[in-house]
Amino acid sequence: MIEGAELAAAYYTQRQGGDFYDFLRVSPTRVLFGLLDLAGRIEEARGILSTAQQVFRNLSSELFASEEVNEADAMVQIAIQLNRSILAAEQGIHPCPAFAGCYNEEVGTICYFNAGHTPGLLRDGGGVTELPATGLPLGLFSHATHDAPTVALPPDAALLLISRGVVEGKCKNEEFGLERAKQTFLAAPGRSAQETCAAILDQVQEFMCARPMHNDVSALALVRAAAAKAATASPS
Repeated sequence: MIEGAELAAAYYTQRQGGDFYDFLRVSPTRVLFGLLDLAGRIEEARGILSTAQQVFRNLSSELFASEEVNEADAMVQIAIQLNRSILAAEQGIHPCPAFAGCYNEEVGTICYFNAGHTPGLLRDGGGVTELPATGLPLGLFSHATHDAPTVALPPDAALLLISRGVVEGKCKNEEFGLERAKQTFLAAPGRSAQETCAAILDQVQEFMCARPMHNDVSALALVRAAAAKAATASPS
C-alpha cells in the first residue's frame, strides 16, 4: 500500500531472458522499486538475479531504516553493491541495465539511479520527460559510479519503466521504439498503475501482430493520485 499513489508491474508470462522487478516498503514514508534487465537467457540469469534481489532487499532495509537517511547517498550505495554482487555471481559477461528508485510519500519525490537502462518516462502536466542513464549498466566494471538525482512526482503524474524488450518489439523490421511508448503513455492519463502497464504491453502486441517472443517484455508504473483524490485518502 502507498499513500496517495499506486505501484504495479506486468510482464508476458513467457519468460525469455533476465527481466526482474521488485518493490518493498523500507520505512513508514518510503517505498523502493526497481527494474533490472540482465543480459542472457533465463537459465543463466536466474541465480544472478536471485543474488541481486537478496542484496537489494537486505541493503535497502538497512540503509533506509532511519527517517533521516540521505536518499541520494543510499541509492548510490545500492547501485554499488548491486554491481558488485552481479560481478561476483556471474559466469561470463552479463551486463545488467537497471533502474531503481525511492518514492517518498510525504513529499511526492523519487530519488533514483538509471544504470544504462531504457530511460524512465515521467508524465505530468507538461508532457512526458525522459529520465536518462546516470551511469553505466551494472555488471561491467567494479568501480563504476552512479549519480542519484531526485525528481518530483506531482499529483496526477506518473512514472513508467519499460524493459528493452518493449522498445525492441518489431514488425517488418521496424521497432516499436521509445517514441511509441511515450505516445501510449501520454494518451493514458487517469489510468491506474496496473492499467498503465497493461496499455503498454497491449500496444506492443498489437504493433507486432503477435505475442512477443523476442525477449522479456516488462513494464512498471508508479501513478500518483490527483490532488482531490489524494486529499480524500489522507487520514483525518
